[in-house]
Amino acid sequence: MSAISREDVVHLARLAHIEMSDAELDKMTGELGVIVDAIASVSEVASSDIPATSHPIPLTNVLREDIVGQTLSIDEVLANAPDSDSDRFKVPAILDGE
Repeated sequence: MSAISREDVVHLARLAHIEMSDAELDKMTGELGVIVDAIASVSEVASSDIPATSHPIPLTNVLREDIVGQTLSIDEVLANAPDSDSDRFKVPAILDGE
């Protein structure tokens, strides 16, 4: 027997401001009941001698060292820019002057 009743679904729908027909309420009650039963069956399997895990596969840090490599000078960067101002790209304004 599911722990979710039709009245629970009506209450949840009211809280979420969702209008549901009688057929939708009946269908949702059944679907939510299946979900609650599935969670309950998983809870039955878990025991105190099995440690909780956040991921089934051990994860390791796959990031590389942050090493500065070859970089471009400001003149090289701005060489192909359509327009520049000092050492910055100059682009058309897209927002009002506020």
